Amino acid sequence: MLHLDIPTLHDIKALNAVRADACISIYLETTPITQESDASRTALGNLYKEAAAQLQSAGFDKRRLAALAEQIEHLENDTVFWRYQANTLAILATPDTIKTFRLANRIKPAVQVSDRFHLKPLLRAITFPHACFVLALSENNVRLIEIFADMPPQQVNVPGLPESAAAAFGKTTLNDRGASGRIQGAEGQNVRFTQYARAVDNALRPVLSGHNVPLILAATGRLESTYQAVNSYAGLLPDTISTSPDRLKPEELAARAQPVLDKAYSNEIAAIKALYQDRINTGRATTDLSDAARAATYGAIDTLLIDLDHPLAGWIDEQSGALKLAEGDSADSYGIIDEIAGRALSSGARVLSVRREDLPDQAPLAAILRFAA
Repeated sequence: MLHLDIPTLHDIKALNAVRADACISIYLETTPITQESDASRTALGNLYKEAAAQLQSAGFDKRRLAALAEQIEHLENDTVFWRYQANTLAILATPDTIKTFRLANRIKPAVQVSDRFHLKPLLRAITFPHACFVLALSENNVRLIEIFADMPPQQVNVPGLPESAAAAFGKTTLNDRGASGRIQGAEGQNVRFTQYARAVDNALRPVLSGHNVPLILAATGRLESTYQAVNSYAGLLPDTISTSPDRLKPEELAARAQPVLDKAYSNEIAAIKALYQDRINTGRATTDLSDAARAATYGAIDTLLIDLDHPLAGWIDEQSGALKLAEGDSADSYGIIDEIAGRALSSGARVLSVRREDLPDQAPLAAILRFAA
């Protein structure tokens, strides 16, 4: 089992604001198999040696370096901590603090030293978190299942949720064809299904309020289209699990939800790329690093795609956004794509960390602007 603690957008914004005399960002491969954790601990020691060498070359204060080394040594020697890992461990340390995040996605081992943290790999973890709700809806039963990236799926207690279509109206079945007021026969059953779907939607509103994760419907026949018509949750995906969910366990619903999520995220990237192509003709999109740096500094970026794996060190002026590239990694420079992403986040932009093949022209980044540069 993977043991995860995925950062939230709030976590990343807080880390993005950190400035210190030394910020070390380490990403290393780990394993959920406890017996094989020694290799990861050895890798941590080697990556830290690289970081310490950069700081020593920059003339970093020896006492502060010793405090930093102590933070890493305590983590390295914490045998309980190493029992519970995932596929990647992110370590963000200063001489005074240390934070860790266990991630499901596999990230290339890396170490960076600067006055700020290297957060681009963490952005990938929240770009596509693979969490959602599944509404398992049938005439006989209705359940809301919450799917997590880091733990088994769980059924959510929803106050006021009807147990079934018939129970919603105090009946034992909706299949009687006798008259009941003005609602009767097949037409009456359709009306009841609509009322049932609306009752389910009303019960879900307070539970889903404030969430921004997708909702996937598992239903068939008339209920599938009927619920989609009355749904009020903006995160309902157009694609569904088109099968009767009555006999499916939460784990089975989670497995069937995964390809629906994958398709939704693929469609989302395609839509952003299409918008980029539309905006580039009016001066409201760019893949140029210098233009993106200035746009991020002035709060002009609306949506930003960044390459997960592209390393590029340098500096960006705090006031003008002027960009200068470094000849290589050092304790005096920082990742400029990280910095552009951080400034964009600070001004409310949406930032997604993606693979190179998902970027227009396979550039290091692509920015859609709020106004023409």
